[in-house]
Amino acid sequence: MKIVVNGEEREFNENITLQELLKALSLEGKVMAAAVNMNIVKQDTWENYNLQDGDKLELLDFVGGG
Repeated sequence: MKIVVNGEEREFNENITLQELLKALSLEGKVMAAAVNMNIVKQDTWENYNLQDGDKLELLDFVGGG
């Protein structure tokens, strides 16, 4: 299935969870927030949140500075 991750279309296996996607992209522990189709997904649900073909995923990491 195809999922758009931060504006880039990527191909993944069917029935992938948000947590599995982060692991596949080597982003575990680096992502602080995720939105699927412009809806924030709480971090404690990533393990069970099933992504669908055509989903648009935005992954965010907060950077401090001033």
